[in-house]
Amino acid sequence: MRRICLTLPTNRACAATITALGEEAAYAATHFGVEVVLLVLDSTDERTFAEHASAIHAARRPENVTALHMDEAAQRAFLRQVIDDADVVKPDLLLDLMLPNGVSYGACTNRAFLIASALGCRSVHRRDSDSRYQVLHGATVFPIHHELTSLGRRAADAAAGVSETALDPAHAGKPVVMVGSSFIGELSVDIGEIARLNPEVYYDVVSLWAPGEWSDAEKRQLVDESFTGARAEVFTHDRSVLTLVDPMRVDMCNVGFHQIHEQVPLPPATDTIGSDYFLLHLAHDAQLPGVLHNRNIVNFYTPERKNGPGFAAYHLRLTKFFLSMLYFHDIYRRMAEAGEALLDDQHRVRASVVAEFARRSTGLAKDENVQRLERLDRAYRRLGGRYEAFADSLVDRRAALLREAEQDIEDFALLIDSWEHLVARSGATDLARTWPSRRPGQSDEHATR
Repeated sequence: MRRICLTLPTNRACAATITALGEEAAYAATHFGVEVVLLVLDSTDERTFAEHASAIHAARRPENVTALHMDEAAQRAFLRQVIDDADVVKPDLLLDLMLPNGVSYGACTNRAFLIASALGCRSVHRRDSDSRYQVLHGATVFPIHHELTSLGRRAADAAAGVSETALDPAHAGKPVVMVGSSFIGELSVDIGEIARLNPEVYYDVVSLWAPGEWSDAEKRQLVDESFTGARAEVFTHDRSVLTLVDPMRVDMCNVGFHQIHEQVPLPPATDTIGSDYFLLHLAHDAQLPGVLHNRNIVNFYTPERKNGPGFAAYHLRLTKFFLSMLYFHDIYRRMAEAGEALLDDQHRVRASVVAEFARRSTGLAKDENVQRLERLDRAYRRLGGRYEAFADSLVDRRAALLREAEQDIEDFALLIDSWEHLVARSGATDLARTWPSRRPGQSDEHATR
């Protein structure tokens, strides 16, 4: 029986989302005959962790669904064993990159990738804690339907399971490595208030993630499309397209991966929005097939980012996202130019090539990022209030932020170099050895607290 991993990394209270995730796992097991590992990677406090555990226990699951609820101590123990067994360079740094003190969207997903690999899962399906599913005529609309229909199949074979094919026949022999969709509801980045306060400032801020050489017209188009997902597109019937999926059309709360996540990890940058989207670009640029469908997830906001320290922390993550784009735009350009040369004769990504592109990008001059910080400062000061206070807080941190953005890419290259070894050794961990002895349908309480 094929085993898959449906995962939710979280650092906030989200018992209702966990319950819904369990329902999606049951749907996958029942409709597709797969064994599902429901993996919740939990970085919350003790009380919230207990609430999540209760939600997991309360769920009724088919026998071929097993829940694995891991706190950070359990995750760290697993990672320590993998890293020690892999005999990689800078093991302590790698552990910090995989489980940092700060928030890292890429690192939490990388942990899910490694754990899924250890458990023999053929695909990983990621959801987010601040989202929920659409409902049509009383039935929940689960994205995993399209993910399991196509992931891992040869594109030529997957064509029978989609409503449209927009893929060059030259790619027909390659596997479908990614299936995804987008979201409706709130903007994916919580900056709608800026648009309401001052649309011109909103344009100035959002355009900061465009390449520096782009024209005003190109930047305007990017701003119009950014963070909006599928806008107000309510689900009425299924549509799916086999294609080279545009990364702008997929959100990381609504995606499944096959193979590619075991070849290249996500950037482990801390406190940086968007650090988990790299594989979407890699799949597209390497010309690996994917499926884009319309089972969009509903995005909503939780209150902790609205005021005080939460507000400042969130806008710091946005700032670091803008700074990261100096490097990622260069990496994406190189990947697009390389195209299929990124792949070996088995359609696997040549990870060393991607690592080299990352390292080359760190030689870029920082002038463009200096300008980004200056433009962000001016924009936030025009808004006044807490935005101006946030701008004040960045003044003395500018040099450090510029260095951190470059260091994040160097760390990414190091992690790419080690990733193949980490994935290979994950299957020899205590978790991997003991998992087959656990009865399907039960929660794993031995790897939690």
